[in-house]
Amino acid sequence: MSDLASRVRTAVGSVIDPELRRPLSDLDMVREVSVDAGTAHVAIALTIVGCPAADRISRDVTDAAAAVTGVDAVDLEVGVMTPDERRALTDKLRDGRPARQMPFGRDSLTRVIAVTSGKGGVGKSSVTANLAVALAEQGLSVGLIDADVHGFSIPGLVGLVDADGRAPSPTRIDDLMLPPVAYGVKVVSIGMFLRRGDADGPVGAVAWRGPMLHRTVQQFLTDVFFGDLDVLLLDMPPGTGDVAISVGQLLPHAEVLVVTTPQPAASDVAVRSGLVARQTGQRLIGVVENMSALSLPDGTALEVFGSGGGRAVADALTTASEPVEVVASIPLSPAFRQAGDDGVPGVIAVPEDPAARAITALAKALAARPRDLPGRALPFTTG
Repeated sequence: MSDLASRVRTAVGSVIDPELRRPLSDLDMVREVSVDAGTAHVAIALTIVGCPAADRISRDVTDAAAAVTGVDAVDLEVGVMTPDERRALTDKLRDGRPARQMPFGRDSLTRVIAVTSGKGGVGKSSVTANLAVALAEQGLSVGLIDADVHGFSIPGLVGLVDADGRAPSPTRIDDLMLPPVAYGVKVVSIGMFLRRGDADGPVGAVAWRGPMLHRTVQQFLTDVFFGDLDVLLLDMPPGTGDVAISVGQLLPHAEVLVVTTPQPAASDVAVRSGLVARQTGQRLIGVVENMSALSLPDGTALEVFGSGGGRAVADALTTASEPVEVVASIPLSPAFRQAGDDGVPGVIAVPEDPAARAITALAKALAARPRDLPGRALPFTTG
């Protein structure tokens, strides 16, 4: 291979697959590269027929090859991996783990954080979605599971729905599912698997009981390929039902954030979600008080939902061996709420808003917090 062709291969190989988030060279997607009279001939193999990232990959590969000094034109050939090549790729992605094995066990270095609440309507999903994006903005690799199967809302909050309210389905490579990415966060939700009954009807509802709910959460954890994550967030359903119990069984080492509003009607029941998490062995890392005082133009504060709820939850959950603090107080904000309705996380749309600043500060604190590693096997061996 000529020096010019070698430089083209290196440039093309460095292109990042937008779904797998790895260079094409690592994924064995670059087949042939040659240069003839200034024209670079490049052949790549996509993972599947109809790959949703095909246009972006083709554009990025063409741009990368064209940017190499000495290349005047690019002739791109796009093919598809053979079944054997796909199997080799999925084996590489699993890094030796058997199929359908959960990668987030006790030995995983991924921090797992379940965001819970006692009741609905406290803004838990909005907090979770914005926290995930804020963590990604800190440079972390972040995954987000919408575990609120009956009341899923995460796809809409991060802009993963079209004008008709449809969310994109994960791309499948054999038995691996690749989650869509929004604002640097890999996202999966049951809403990505439901379809409308007719062209103008609503997205289907979920009417499942315990075993189906458990199986769904388990499949999100085992069959979705998130890759190497720094943080995995779970948007939990409100209360202490089947999903909370399933997550406690599947992820007993998870950390838990409890979300409440300042009013006693929310804070009293929020305590219960924290108690159930603790009973399964999960560790409470703090309370988030959402919808706290709204700042008015004259500088005064309007306590729409009262005050003190977050502190009351933290005090009720504090024990001699495990103190619990209010780690964030997020004020009511019409602009922040409007951003979520528009499908743009507030931490992106209105980063200087008081609510956005509070969540960003929480993300920075969590990113700087050391991981709890005792008892975990670290990924290295001694010679």
